[in-house]
Amino acid sequence: MDLSFLDSLGLQPENPGVFAGDWKAPSEQWLESHSPVDGSLLGKVSLATSEDYQQTVSATREAFLEWRTWPAPRRGEVVRRIGNALRDHLDPLGRLVSAEMGKILPEGIGEVQEMIDIADFSVGLSRQLYGLSMHSERPGHRMYEQWHPLGVVGCITAFNFPVAVWAWNALVAAACGDAVIWKPSSSTPLCAVAVHKIAQKVLDEMAAPPIFGLVVAHRDPVGEAMLADRNLPLISATGSCRMGRRVAEVVGLRLGRTLLELGGNNAIVVSDRADLDLAMRAVVFGACGTAGQRCTSTRRLFLHEDIADEMESRLIAAYQQVKIGDPLEGSTLMGPLVQQGAVGDMMQALTAVQEEGGEVIYGGQSVTEGVPEGGHYVEPTLVRARHDMKIVHEETFAPILYLIRYRDLDQVIEWHNAVPQGLSSAIFTRDLQESEKFLSAAGSDCGIANVNIGTSGAEIGGAFGGEKDTGGGRESGSDSWKTYMRRQTCTINYSKELPLAQGIQFGD
Repeated sequence: MDLSFLDSLGLQPENPGVFAGDWKAPSEQWLESHSPVDGSLLGKVSLATSEDYQQTVSATREAFLEWRTWPAPRRGEVVRRIGNALRDHLDPLGRLVSAEMGKILPEGIGEVQEMIDIADFSVGLSRQLYGLSMHSERPGHRMYEQWHPLGVVGCITAFNFPVAVWAWNALVAAACGDAVIWKPSSSTPLCAVAVHKIAQKVLDEMAAPPIFGLVVAHRDPVGEAMLADRNLPLISATGSCRMGRRVAEVVGLRLGRTLLELGGNNAIVVSDRADLDLAMRAVVFGACGTAGQRCTSTRRLFLHEDIADEMESRLIAAYQQVKIGDPLEGSTLMGPLVQQGAVGDMMQALTAVQEEGGEVIYGGQSVTEGVPEGGHYVEPTLVRARHDMKIVHEETFAPILYLIRYRDLDQVIEWHNAVPQGLSSAIFTRDLQESEKFLSAAGSDCGIANVNIGTSGAEIGGAFGGEKDTGGGRESGSDSWKTYMRRQTCTINYSKELPLAQGIQFGD
């Protein structure tokens, strides 16, 4: 693999993994980053110790105390320049995402573009941190609310979006006046170091305090320390439902805030009134994109009985055309799974499928021919299944698509909502009544509901997140910025009297 792009990102064979106001000297423990493409060693990153973490908290807290006093538009200018710096590194950073995580290059570059887009959004946000004014019931009084920076935000990210999710949190939080400590996935540490170098260079150039801390570390001791740390009023965590329950439990015990983006078991409903060509394109990308390793990947496909046979035939033909291989090659449509353990999880799920009476109609095997040796490649897989199969209700982070037939809309909405997760959903139909029913309170119970587009590919302008076991968090657009701030209600008495609310009389 050509690794020349690493030089332009300031990465070395061995990289410090802790930024606490400055880069810390490497510890004695190193984390090796091996590419899922071919198993090659991309580089090493030093692991944070408990002492490193405490120093990072202290330095980032000091930075926050200054940063919160900067006018919001001035903070926005810093974020704008970070966005421009990311533009300058779009191609090499996108290549690093593909090499370290395994998604195809258009998706890797698209993820960096997502960072740029959220930077632009956050710049505008820096001039729109609006509060409300309310009429007081007391004469000579004025009421209003305002929003203040929350503090130091702990940001724990997953391997599948190794840079974009940090930007969703960090750039919005920075515009709000917060500082951020980032604990990236141990599967993608080089992506985190590269992004941090880009952002910190901008902070240095603008004489801004070092508001972005970095700790590359395992869950124990550093991850657990973050959850219990009262210096971090908000923990934003992306990962599995199991991980999210642990985060909620520990942070909840100290009455801290959590922003949880957890598992998804996303479905597309294809009606007998759908444009099947449109639906096909959405389903194939939703199920095969990022090798099924998106939280918004399509995992269940509900097919109306009248079009099910045709859609199955089309899907088998389309899956036969999906080129599997090196994600940095232009013709590749599906890269590897992130590690060999993910391959094992997929095969275990397919064993459960057969035990429950499901039928694999395409794929389901590891791939070793025509792909780089040492990588973790699998075939995208189509399974005929029933809606009530236990394995169908679980999220397997792999390209398995369950095909389930249905007869009427009320039935399929009930089946759709029966899983524990509630992130993304979609229906393909040209029937107005069907689409409106799917979007109604009696329809999809997910945080994202689409009509005639797939489950993947959320825009940064809309709030991203889900319900039920997905965690209930919201990131990115809309009014998600309020998560990173604290609300304050203010009342000003400009009269010479002191009336009490609700007409209460106290004394003469």
